[in-house]
Amino acid sequence: MFERFTKDARGVVEGAVEYAERADADAIDDGHMLLALLDREASRASFALSSLGATRRRESIERALSESRRRGGLSQADTEALAGLGVDVSEIVSRVEEAHGVGALAGGGGGKGGRGGRGLRAWAGHRSFTREAKDTLEKSLRIATARRDRTIGDEHILLALTVRPGVVGEVLADHGVTHESVQRVLFGAAGE
Repeated sequence: MFERFTKDARGVVEGAVEYAERADADAIDDGHMLLALLDREASRASFALSSLGATRRRESIERALSESRRRGGLSQADTEALAGLGVDVSEIVSRVEEAHGVGALAGGGGGKGGRGGRGLRAWAGHRSFTREAKDTLEKSLRIATARRDRTIGDEHILLALTVRPGVVGEVLADHGVTHESVQRVLFGAAGE
């Protein structure tokens, strides 16, 4: 699959690895990919993110990702659902951090990356990719194939992040970056 990645898409994966290394994370996740996408310049994804105002709101995006990591990776929707069941996630986080230190639930990847995908490990060094990050890369391939694109660009990774459930999709949507809005910016009103 990786031979089909454009230079920009490879840059996103390499950037995600760097973010994970700087954060001393156990694994590379889709949040690291989003941060790497926000770093891109002069690419299709960077054009879409800039057009939709995400690059101007980068600090807010980083804060939302950080808050989710602090909650152990729970999305805001997960937190609200648990609150509906009487579970106060903030209280749990506070108690865990009181006992184990600030950021104790942030962990890393917790080894969720599995053992498959030697190509990914070659890019990542000793860190693996989380299942979510692998699914995002696989979804980017499916999106490119459905569009009959010969290569997988960073725009396909961005589109994959917008359709996958979870924290990154939620953060993007909260900042005006949805699958529909990215398609509109990149391909016109009909998304074609």
